[in-house]
Amino acid sequence: MKARLASVTRPKTLAMGVAVAISLAFGAAAAAAAAAAATDYPAVTYERLTSAQSDPGWLTYYRTYNGQAHSQLKQIDTANVSGLKQVWSYKFPANLKQGFEATPIINGRFMFVTTPKDNVYAFDAVTGKQLWKYEPNLGAESFKTACCDVVNRGVALYGKNVYVAMLSGDVVALDAQTGAVVWKKQMFEPGLGYAFSLAPLALDGALVVGSSGGEYGARGFIAALSPDNGSVLWKRFTVPAAGEKYADTWPKGMQDHGGAPAWLTGTYDAASKTLYWGVGNPGPWLADLRPDDNLYSDSLLALDPKTGDLKWHYQYTRHDTWDYDGVNTPVLATIKYKDKDYDAIIHADRNGFFHAIDRTTGKLIYATPFVTASSVTGYSADGAPIQDESKYPKAGTTIETCPSFLGGKNWWSVSYDPERHLAFVPSLHACMSLSGKSVNYMEGLPYLGEGFEIKPEPGSKGYGELQAIDVNTGKKVWSHWTKLPWNGGVATTAGGLAFSGSLDGHLYAFDEATGKVLWQSPKLASGIIAQPSVFEVDGKEYVAILTGYGGANPIWGGPMAKAAEKVPVGGTLYVFALNHA
Repeated sequence: MKARLASVTRPKTLAMGVAVAISLAFGAAAAAAAAAAATDYPAVTYERLTSAQSDPGWLTYYRTYNGQAHSQLKQIDTANVSGLKQVWSYKFPANLKQGFEATPIINGRFMFVTTPKDNVYAFDAVTGKQLWKYEPNLGAESFKTACCDVVNRGVALYGKNVYVAMLSGDVVALDAQTGAVVWKKQMFEPGLGYAFSLAPLALDGALVVGSSGGEYGARGFIAALSPDNGSVLWKRFTVPAAGEKYADTWPKGMQDHGGAPAWLTGTYDAASKTLYWGVGNPGPWLADLRPDDNLYSDSLLALDPKTGDLKWHYQYTRHDTWDYDGVNTPVLATIKYKDKDYDAIIHADRNGFFHAIDRTTGKLIYATPFVTASSVTGYSADGAPIQDESKYPKAGTTIETCPSFLGGKNWWSVSYDPERHLAFVPSLHACMSLSGKSVNYMEGLPYLGEGFEIKPEPGSKGYGELQAIDVNTGKKVWSHWTKLPWNGGVATTAGGLAFSGSLDGHLYAFDEATGKVLWQSPKLASGIIAQPSVFEVDGKEYVAILTGYGGANPIWGGPMAKAAEKVPVGGTLYVFALNHA
């Protein structure tokens, strides 16, 4: 493999000549400010991460370990949000035309974002000044087995470092102040089936990542690395090997290429010391080739974060043939269902059901459909999915079902407001036909065994819906429909606001209680498929969002891609605040 050199770039400073003479006072002040910023980078400790709910920044992918994507900030509220104005923006290089899916991560005045192809940028969160950028300059082999665009969803912070997991299989630690590489660990060779697209999760002395590659038969795994040097602390495969428990839920010999990737960031309960992580689809797609339940595909795993040992599992979809990955965020919530209190996981699954699961035992509390669902039709009293056998294609046959393989909700982050007991769910209304085909595993090539065609959901008002769900009942409280898919994640605040963006190029602020649109941004440079973040610096509250249409929809969306074909591409970072001229 040809070696490629990464580059770290920091803005040039005035050094000599007439410019220095003219700007001496300004240059001295700027140098002093830069030096102060460099020494003031606040270390991100495990203690800060466990109390991130009270932190003014956005320290981790979902803001807090519990996955709620909810901020206690309330300077911007339902009464004044109409006054939100742009503070600054940054346009990324024009050659980056793929999807911008990262959540801006903020620690003090430092903001970190990633771009397609795994570049990392650092900015002053208040002024928008670029502090540094890291460009790994990945080779083409790193993009070969990235199924759904060459995306990256963001960084993790721990100590004085920034961590990024890359399509190439590398996990890299960067100095947060300079962008210099501290260490690099390669977890797999690129181009053979695996990739990383998720934001790592920093725990107490561990950095957790999960693999992509289900469409290529890459056997999924979750691993913890040392944040000090990248050494592997533990690694757990999501498909049991021969002789392990539940290996008999696979035909003999198929476990090695069983997929079940773990490609989205999990959540963590610091009180019980439990790591929750979702697992994706089995391979190949055509279930007729792999009888039985195929554990732990389409499941939620509760793990010991120190060892990776399994505490319990819950399988959302058994013997999946519809690509209903179970990776969507497992959000920690306290709910009251039928007069009984639960410490729960709430989860909007690709299969179209909104779940509440007892996070201590792994038992299902309830599951209610939030889009039209005809593959999985319900759940039994013991929590097992009830699935329509007529919706399984065989080689040479075609079925039609809902939702599509992109799911009733894909990876886009939900947000949960614990005071209002509402979950805000970006939902997708589409169905599909699936046609079975014979397939054999070949390393580095798609391993599907099915052809597909996406179709509109009969009777829906559009492809996109942002809906609020009462987690105590599983019932919808309000919804906001759009003709285009709603692929943007959600962030909520104590100010009663739900922020989310759409492919139409606007960031919206909704009244959490009613769903009324209280503010929308001017039309931005592209559509939104990322999650906003909300943060405060020096007593002032800000909202940040990346725009940049891409991801799965333009590749696999069929009529949804056609509907969005005029959405511009290219990435821009925007920051908004009140009282800004």
